[in-house]
Amino acid sequence: MAASSDEKKDSRLYKHREILFAKFPPGQIPEASDHLSEKEALEVAPHVEKRSVGVGYELTQYTLSDLEEELVDKGFHLDNTLLSKLTRALIHYTEETQLHNLDAPKQSFKRSNEAYIHAWEQHPHGDHDDTPPEWREYK
Repeated sequence: MAASSDEKKDSRLYKHREILFAKFPPGQIPEASDHLSEKEALEVAPHVEKRSVGVGYELTQYTLSDLEEELVDKGFHLDNTLLSKLTRALIHYTEETQLHNLDAPKQSFKRSNEAYIHAWEQHPHGDHDDTPPEWREYK
C-alpha cells in the first residue's frame, strides 16, 4: 500500500516554516513566493499581511538555511530583528542535528557490554593459578 501525501506530511522529516521578510523593499513576498514556487517538492504559501512566506518541505530535500541563503543571494531582505535571528538559528541547528542523526549508525545498548565481557574472559580470575601443580603442593 503506497503512502498518501497526507501520511508523508505527518512524517517527522516534513517541516512547515515561515520565512519572514524585512519591511523594505516592499513587494518582496509575491516575488519570493514565485521564485520558491518553481522548486520541486516545495509547498509555498505567501502571507503578505505577515510579511512572510510559508514553506513546507521534506528535510531530506531542503533546509530552511538553504532556502534563506538562496533568497538572500537573489537579493531578498530577510527580517533581522533579534527574535527572528534567534528563531532562525534554533531552526537551523535543529534541522542540521536531525540530518546528522539520520546518518549516524544506531547504537545498540544491549551489546555495549560485550567489550567488557570479552576483556573479562581474557583475564585470569576465580581459582585459576598458573603455578604448576607439583610446585603448589611442595612444602
